[in-house]
Amino acid sequence: MSTHWLNEVKWDEQGLVPVIAQDAKSGEVLMFAWMNREALERTAQSGEAVYWSRSRRKLWHKGEESGHTQKVLEMRMDCDNDVILIRIEQTGGISCHTGRRSCFFQRFGDEAWQEVEPVLKDPSEIYKT
Repeated sequence: MSTHWLNEVKWDEQGLVPVIAQDAKSGEVLMFAWMNREALERTAQSGEAVYWSRSRRKLWHKGEESGHTQKVLEMRMDCDNDVILIRIEQTGGISCHTGRRSCFFQRFGDEAWQEVEPVLKDPSEIYKT
């Protein structure tokens, strides 16, 4: 598979690009993460989301520990070539490490952040460590 298409991405100074994962059916934004060149290439080759973990400084195949993989149905790039949108099918219905469907479960109101989405599965039941 040719990789010339990766050269069109405007990588930041750390060699990363922001990625938004969106549920392909509902349009709901499930999470935000980062990809480096290798992560984006592996995502395209495998058809499953692979990200770059800035905290762990390594590639992270989404669902490698939890089983909650993301099947990539479509990848798009914005007009500035510096943000990637992936439209996905979320295995198990959980995308957040907190056990929720979406990472965007806190809503601002009354001058505070309020949790407005339920935990679907206790993270201690999802992750071994």
